[in-house]
Amino acid sequence: MKLLGIDIGGSGIKGAIVNTKTGELTTERHRIPTPKPATPEAIAVVVQQMVIHFNWKKAVGCSFPTTIVDGKCIHSGNLSEKWLNIKVDKLLKKHCKLPFFVSNDADLAGLAEVRLGAAKDEKGVVIVITIGTGIGSGLFYNGKLIPNVEIGKMLHTNGKIIEFYTADSVRKKENLTLESWAKRFDALLEYIRIVYTPNVIILGGGISKKHDDFKQYLTTDVEVKVAAFRNNAGIIGAAMYASKKSK
Repeated sequence: MKLLGIDIGGSGIKGAIVNTKTGELTTERHRIPTPKPATPEAIAVVVQQMVIHFNWKKAVGCSFPTTIVDGKCIHSGNLSEKWLNIKVDKLLKKHCKLPFFVSNDADLAGLAEVRLGAAKDEKGVVIVITIGTGIGSGLFYNGKLIPNVEIGKMLHTNGKIIEFYTADSVRKKENLTLESWAKRFDALLEYIRIVYTPNVIILGGGISKKHDDFKQYLTTDVEVKVAAFRNNAGIIGAAMYASKKSK
């Protein structure tokens, strides 16, 4: 089945038509900058532009960068406080006149990696970490998703919310070297090791393509892999989610 997947992020909104059986993008990825401020109305307009760009007429899968329960945003995340308690699926359906299936971005990126990517056939605990404007996380046990595990919202030992210390946006804002940033991120990996005892950790998000440049600074003894689908995992997972939900 081919479906449109859209990944809403803090800096960009990306979409492509995906073969949900293989994870292959069957079109070029299209990206539109995330509007500022990223209010529900402004995001809905951009999503509508994405749908028009692909001349899409069927169900749409959507990765959203915060906690989603039954289509509702229960945490404002890094977009806008106005998202709190918004039914994201209903809002986008109203704008685009199409059915939308919406879930947490890291959960859906993880879905793509566990079913078809770097964590395919992995047993036990798998954690997918997406590193971008914030820190997203997807938790899986024997291939089954445990939804809305927000590791990035936990506190660092320095008292800061951990994503405000380790996200890629913080690296850029503070002009950190990859070494300095990676040592911060290493502390997050150690926390994950202690609390979740994962068999493998999958790294996704834009900075994952730099893994070869910072992996020497990571000290965890847990196996760390780069997402097979890199920064497209959220798009692919969104399309896969819509395929499952629309049956």
